[in-house]
Amino acid sequence: MGDWFSRILDDFIQNFITESRYTLIIQGFTVTVYVSFLAAALGVIIGTALAFASMSKYKALKLPARGYIDIIRGTPAVTQLLIIYFVVFGSVRWHPAVIGAISFGINSGAYVAEIIRAGILSVDYGQTEAGLSLGMTRAQTMIKIVLPQAVKNIFPALCNEFIVLIKETAIIGYVGIMDLAKAGEFIRSRTFSAFMPLLGTAIIYFIVIKLLTKMFAAFEKKLRKSDIR
Repeated sequence: MGDWFSRILDDFIQNFITESRYTLIIQGFTVTVYVSFLAAALGVIIGTALAFASMSKYKALKLPARGYIDIIRGTPAVTQLLIIYFVVFGSVRWHPAVIGAISFGINSGAYVAEIIRAGILSVDYGQTEAGLSLGMTRAQTMIKIVLPQAVKNIFPALCNEFIVLIKETAIIGYVGIMDLAKAGEFIRSRTFSAFMPLLGTAIIYFIVIKLLTKMFAAFEKKLRKSDIR
Protein backbone atom coordinates (compact mmCIF):
# COMPACT_ATOMS: atom_id res chain seq x y z
CA MET A 1 0.00 0.00 0.00
CA GLY A 2 2.82 2.34 0.91
CA ASP A 3 4.71 1.61 -2.30
CA TRP A 4 1.55 2.21 -4.35
CA PHE A 5 0.97 5.56 -2.64
CA SER A 6 4.61 6.54 -3.21
CA ARG A 7 4.36 5.75 -6.92
CA ILE A 8 1.17 7.80 -7.23
CA LEU A 9 2.80 10.72 -5.38
CA ASP A 10 5.93 10.52 -7.54
CA ASP A 11 3.76 10.39 -10.65
CA PHE A 12 1.82 13.45 -9.46
CA ILE A 13 5.01 15.42 -8.74
CA GLN A 14 6.57 14.44 -12.06
CA ASN A 15 3.49 15.46 -14.09
CA PHE A 16 2.33 18.59 -12.29
CA ILE A 17 5.03 19.95 -9.98
CA THR A 18 8.27 19.37 -11.89
CA GLU A 19 9.06 22.31 -14.19
CA SER A 20 5.82 23.92 -12.93
CA ARG A 21 3.75 21.87 -15.36
CA TYR A 22 0.60 22.68 -13.37
CA THR A 23 0.73 26.12 -15.00
CA LEU A 24 -0.07 24.44 -18.32
CA ILE A 25 -3.24 23.03 -16.76
CA ILE A 26 -4.19 26.48 -15.46
CA GLN A 27 -3.58 28.11 -18.84
CA GLY A 28 -5.46 25.34 -20.63
CA PHE A 29 -8.40 25.62 -18.24
CA THR A 30 -8.55 29.38 -18.82
CA VAL A 31 -8.69 28.84 -22.59
CA THR A 32 -11.42 26.21 -22.21
CA VAL A 33 -13.56 28.55 -20.10
CA TYR A 34 -13.01 31.47 -22.49
CA VAL A 35 -13.85 29.45 -25.61
CA SER A 36 -16.87 27.78 -24.00
CA PHE A 37 -18.52 30.98 -22.76
CA LEU A 38 -17.83 32.95 -25.94
CA ALA A 39 -19.11 30.06 -28.07
CA ALA A 40 -22.21 29.73 -25.90
CA ALA A 41 -23.00 33.45 -26.28
CA LEU A 42 -22.56 33.27 -30.05
CA GLY A 43 -24.60 30.09 -30.17
CA VAL A 44 -27.55 31.72 -28.40
CA ILE A 45 -27.44 34.75 -30.70
CA ILE A 46 -27.16 32.66 -33.87
CA GLY A 47 -29.67 30.10 -32.62
CA THR A 48 -32.29 32.69 -31.73
CA ALA A 49 -32.05 34.30 -35.17
CA LEU A 50 -32.19 30.90 -36.88
CA ALA A 51 -35.16 29.76 -34.79
CA PHE A 52 -37.32 32.72 -35.80
CA ALA A 53 -36.11 32.54 -39.40
CA SER A 54 -36.93 28.82 -39.63
CA MET A 55 -40.47 29.52 -38.39
CA SER A 56 -40.97 32.44 -40.77
CA LYS A 57 -43.62 32.25 -43.45
CA TYR A 58 -41.14 33.80 -45.88
CA LYS A 59 -39.16 31.20 -47.81
CA ALA A 60 -36.27 33.66 -48.28
CA LEU A 61 -35.70 33.37 -44.52
CA LYS A 62 -36.93 29.87 -43.83
CA LEU A 63 -35.02 27.92 -46.49
CA PRO A 64 -31.52 29.32 -45.70
CA ALA A 65 -32.14 28.82 -41.98
CA ARG A 66 -33.22 25.20 -42.45
CA GLY A 67 -30.28 24.61 -44.79
CA TYR A 68 -27.83 26.01 -42.25
CA ILE A 69 -29.26 23.83 -39.48
CA ASP A 70 -29.22 20.69 -41.60
CA ILE A 71 -25.64 21.21 -42.80
CA ILE A 72 -24.21 22.01 -39.36
CA ARG A 73 -26.05 19.17 -37.63
CA GLY A 74 -25.12 16.75 -40.41
CA THR A 75 -21.35 17.29 -40.36
CA PRO A 76 -18.77 16.56 -37.60
CA ALA A 77 -17.79 19.44 -35.33
CA VAL A 78 -14.09 18.69 -35.84
CA THR A 79 -14.50 19.03 -39.63
CA GLN A 80 -16.24 22.37 -39.17
CA LEU A 81 -13.43 23.50 -36.85
CA LEU A 82 -10.75 22.61 -39.39
CA ILE A 83 -12.59 24.33 -42.25
CA ILE A 84 -13.25 27.51 -40.28
CA TYR A 85 -9.75 27.66 -38.78
CA PHE A 86 -7.65 26.79 -41.83
CA VAL A 87 -9.92 27.88 -44.71
CA VAL A 88 -12.36 30.60 -43.66
CA PHE A 89 -9.99 32.34 -41.21
CA GLY A 90 -6.76 30.97 -42.65
CA SER A 91 -5.47 34.40 -43.64
CA VAL A 92 -6.95 36.31 -40.69
CA ARG A 93 -4.59 37.12 -37.82
CA TRP A 94 -7.05 36.78 -34.99
CA HIS A 95 -6.32 35.05 -31.73
CA PRO A 96 -6.69 31.30 -32.32
CA ALA A 97 -9.01 30.91 -29.32
CA VAL A 98 -11.40 33.49 -30.80
CA ILE A 99 -11.54 31.61 -34.11
CA GLY A 100 -12.12 28.38 -32.22
CA ALA A 101 -14.95 29.99 -30.24
CA ILE A 102 -16.54 31.25 -33.47
CA SER A 103 -16.43 27.72 -34.88
CA PHE A 104 -18.10 26.22 -31.82
CA GLY A 105 -20.60 29.09 -31.72
CA ILE A 106 -21.60 28.39 -35.32
CA ASN A 107 -21.98 24.71 -34.47
CA SER A 108 -23.92 25.31 -31.26
CA GLY A 109 -26.22 27.82 -32.98
CA ALA A 110 -27.81 25.08 -35.08
CA TYR A 111 -28.69 23.03 -32.00
CA VAL A 112 -29.84 26.04 -30.01
CA ALA A 113 -32.11 27.02 -32.91
CA GLU A 114 -33.93 23.69 -32.70
CA ILE A 115 -34.18 23.96 -28.91
CA ILE A 116 -35.70 27.45 -29.10
CA ARG A 117 -38.02 26.51 -31.97
CA ALA A 118 -39.29 23.47 -30.07
CA GLY A 119 -39.76 25.57 -26.93
CA ILE A 120 -41.83 28.18 -28.73
CA LEU A 121 -43.96 25.56 -30.46
CA SER A 122 -44.56 23.83 -27.11
CA VAL A 123 -46.55 26.85 -25.91
CA ASP A 124 -50.22 26.33 -26.71
CA TYR A 125 -51.36 28.45 -29.65
CA GLY A 126 -54.31 29.54 -27.54
CA GLN A 127 -51.87 31.77 -25.66
CA THR A 128 -51.08 33.61 -28.89
CA GLU A 129 -54.76 33.91 -29.76
CA ALA A 130 -55.46 35.30 -26.29
CA GLY A 131 -52.80 37.96 -26.72
CA LEU A 132 -54.09 38.96 -30.15
CA SER A 133 -57.66 39.15 -28.82
CA LEU A 134 -56.44 41.64 -26.22
CA GLY A 135 -55.23 43.94 -28.97
CA MET A 136 -51.56 43.02 -28.86
CA THR A 137 -49.51 42.74 -32.01
CA ARG A 138 -47.88 39.41 -32.87
CA ALA A 139 -44.50 40.76 -31.78
CA GLN A 140 -45.90 41.93 -28.42
CA THR A 141 -47.65 38.60 -27.93
CA MET A 142 -44.43 36.71 -28.65
CA ILE A 143 -42.33 38.86 -26.29
CA LYS A 144 -44.78 39.23 -23.40
CA ILE A 145 -46.70 35.94 -23.44
CA VAL A 146 -45.07 33.19 -25.49
CA LEU A 147 -41.36 33.69 -24.79
CA PRO A 148 -41.63 33.84 -20.96
CA GLN A 149 -43.38 30.46 -21.04
CA ALA A 150 -41.02 29.04 -23.65
CA VAL A 151 -37.95 29.99 -21.58
CA LYS A 152 -39.01 27.62 -18.81
CA ASN A 153 -39.39 24.81 -21.32
CA ILE A 154 -36.09 25.36 -23.11
CA PHE A 155 -33.89 26.23 -20.11
CA PRO A 156 -32.93 22.61 -19.21
CA ALA A 157 -32.11 21.82 -22.85
CA LEU A 158 -30.02 25.00 -23.20
CA CYS A 159 -28.11 24.11 -20.03
CA ASN A 160 -27.46 20.64 -21.39
CA GLU A 161 -26.25 22.15 -24.69
CA PHE A 162 -23.79 24.36 -22.76
CA ILE A 163 -22.45 21.36 -20.83
CA VAL A 164 -22.03 19.39 -24.06
CA LEU A 165 -20.30 22.42 -25.59
CA ILE A 166 -17.72 22.53 -22.77
CA LYS A 167 -16.79 18.90 -23.38
CA GLU A 168 -16.87 19.37 -27.15
CA THR A 169 -14.25 22.13 -26.98
CA ALA A 170 -11.71 19.41 -26.13
CA ILE A 171 -11.25 18.90 -29.88
CA ILE A 172 -9.86 22.41 -30.25
CA GLY A 173 -6.41 20.88 -29.79
CA TYR A 174 -6.69 19.66 -33.40
CA VAL A 175 -5.72 23.17 -34.51
CA GLY A 176 -2.95 23.51 -31.93
CA ILE A 177 -4.78 25.57 -29.32
CA MET A 178 -3.65 24.77 -25.78
CA ASP A 179 -6.92 24.10 -23.98
CA LEU A 180 -7.35 21.88 -20.92
CA ALA A 181 -7.39 18.60 -22.84
CA LYS A 182 -4.43 19.64 -24.98
CA ALA A 183 -2.48 20.65 -21.85
CA GLY A 184 -2.93 17.17 -20.42
CA GLU A 185 -1.81 15.63 -23.69
CA PHE A 186 1.22 17.95 -23.82
CA ILE A 187 2.28 16.93 -20.31
CA ARG A 188 1.87 13.27 -21.27
CA SER A 189 4.15 13.77 -24.25
CA ARG A 190 6.84 15.23 -21.96
CA THR A 191 6.64 12.76 -19.10
CA PHE A 192 5.57 9.65 -21.07
CA SER A 193 3.04 9.05 -18.31
CA ALA A 194 -0.56 8.86 -19.49
CA PHE A 195 -2.45 8.06 -16.28
CA MET A 196 -1.91 11.17 -14.15
CA PRO A 197 -2.29 14.01 -16.71
CA LEU A 198 -5.33 12.42 -18.37
CA LEU A 199 -6.93 11.62 -15.02
CA GLY A 200 -6.21 15.16 -13.81
CA THR A 201 -7.90 16.81 -16.80
CA ALA A 202 -10.85 14.41 -16.55
CA ILE A 203 -11.35 15.30 -12.88
CA ILE A 204 -11.29 19.03 -13.66
CA TYR A 205 -13.88 18.59 -16.41
CA PHE A 206 -16.05 16.54 -14.05
CA ILE A 207 -15.87 19.08 -11.22
CA VAL A 208 -16.69 22.03 -13.49
CA ILE A 209 -19.62 20.26 -15.13
CA LYS A 210 -20.93 19.01 -11.78
CA LEU A 211 -20.86 22.53 -10.34
CA LEU A 212 -22.61 23.94 -13.41
CA THR A 213 -25.24 21.20 -13.24
CA LYS A 214 -25.98 22.06 -9.61
CA MET A 215 -26.12 25.77 -10.39
CA PHE A 216 -28.43 25.29 -13.37
CA ALA A 217 -30.70 22.99 -11.34
CA ALA A 218 -31.03 25.62 -8.60
CA PHE A 219 -31.83 28.34 -11.14
CA GLU A 220 -34.38 26.12 -12.89
CA LYS A 221 -36.06 25.47 -9.55
CA LYS A 222 -36.50 29.23 -9.10
CA LEU A 223 -38.00 29.51 -12.58
CA ARG A 224 -40.50 26.78 -11.76
CA LYS A 225 -41.65 28.33 -8.49
CA SER A 226 -44.43 30.24 -10.23
CA ASP A 227 -45.79 27.10 -11.90
CA ILE A 228 -49.08 25.71 -10.63
CA ARG A 229 -48.76 22.00 -9.96
